[in-house]
Amino acid sequence: MNTLSYKTVSVKKPEVDRKWWIIDAEGEVVGRLCSKIAHILRGKHKPSFTPHVDCGDFIIVVNVEKLRFTGKKWDQKEYLTYSGYPGGQKRKTAQEILDSKPAYILEQGVKGMLPKTKLGRAMFKKLFVYEGAEHPHQAQQPETPNF
Repeated sequence: MNTLSYKTVSVKKPEVDRKWWIIDAEGEVVGRLCSKIAHILRGKHKPSFTPHVDCGDFIIVVNVEKLRFTGKKWDQKEYLTYSGYPGGQKRKTAQEILDSKPAYILEQGVKGMLPKTKLGRAMFKKLFVYEGAEHPHQAQQPETPNF
């Protein structure tokens, strides 16, 4: 007699159904938006979520130059880069990053919330970030998520 009334279904790579989502980042708090994006990129919003398979969706983020931080993070939060040479560490505040390349703020936030493996790098490639309201993905008919 089989006592197991159900079996765990593990989705395979060819069986994954991917959707396109578009998110307007205007006025959104950076960390909260990044966690929602990482959740969708990972595929955790689907009932068929499988941890070892890239089952997430594609995400387009527009208007990233209008993101916001809470508190005094624009002046106090620092982004570090390191060239690999002695004395090659550089620091920039969030305001300096926003002035030069605002997409970097969102990309680094999302990348830090994804797995640090080949799978995480594959998930990150499904994120498309644009500074203005225009994007070249109209053919994919992206939908707006309701979160």
